[in-house]
Amino acid sequence: MKNKIEDFKLQTLKDPKFISTSLATYRQNGIQKEWEVVQAHDSVAILIYHKQQDAFILVKQFRAAVYFNNENGMTIELCAGIVDKALSLKEIAKEEIEEECGYSVPLEKIEKITSFYTSVGFAGSRQTLYYAQIDEQMKISEGGGVDGEMIEVISLPVKDAKALIYDETVAKTPGLMFAFMWWFEKKNKHQ
Repeated sequence: MKNKIEDFKLQTLKDPKFISTSLATYRQNGIQKEWEVVQAHDSVAILIYHKQQDAFILVKQFRAAVYFNNENGMTIELCAGIVDKALSLKEIAKEEIEEECGYSVPLEKIEKITSFYTSVGFAGSRQTLYYAQIDEQMKISEGGGVDGEMIEVISLPVKDAKALIYDETVAKTPGLMFAFMWWFEKKNKHQ
């Protein structure tokens, strides 16, 4: 995937579509405090296991916030999306699998793992983590996202997942690392 970034600048956010910034003020144990927060959408993320390939299906994409810190911006992530529609979380997960990775997974085959809060120091959005097992018969497209998203679908052999958890040269999310650990502790024993 070609990734040429030019003219990267940080600017004041005007007319935000997905987040808003606020200054939280409060008293804690009698002490007046304030904290800058970002109000953001909750999200879903899906650990996708491809049975025939014995691999995880992940996405690789550019993230501007990561670029700001490492001048590369490419991340390896779980298939994921924000909760911004009047659909159930599981329906949003199904839609994201189709759009980003190109597989149609029946709702009853999408299993909830857990939910947790992300970016708790400044945002505190809730992410719900799911698991789906797929095979080639479920493939409906090449994936890659919608609306100009530039998502590369990658297949990571299960045997390489533990190494990725600890590879600090690869930008990845805590949700991805947690999902892999869940897999090795719980799911992998039953396959």
